[in-house]
Amino acid sequence: MSDNQTITSFVVRCALVDVDEVTLKKQWRIKVSHVQGEDEVVVADLEDALSFMKRVIEE
Repeated sequence: MSDNQTITSFVVRCALVDVDEVTLKKQWRIKVSHVQGEDEVVVADLEDALSFMKRVIEE
């Protein structure tokens, strides 16, 4: 392990927006904030949240 570490942190907040009465499918509002930067995104599914985090990490 190297002494020169890079740490990237995210805050992920998931808020339940709605539940379909027929299918019981949940709709989420997911806010992802990059702690070290000023970037943040609001998405509806986890895949988009992970895509944002991947983009930040690969920059």
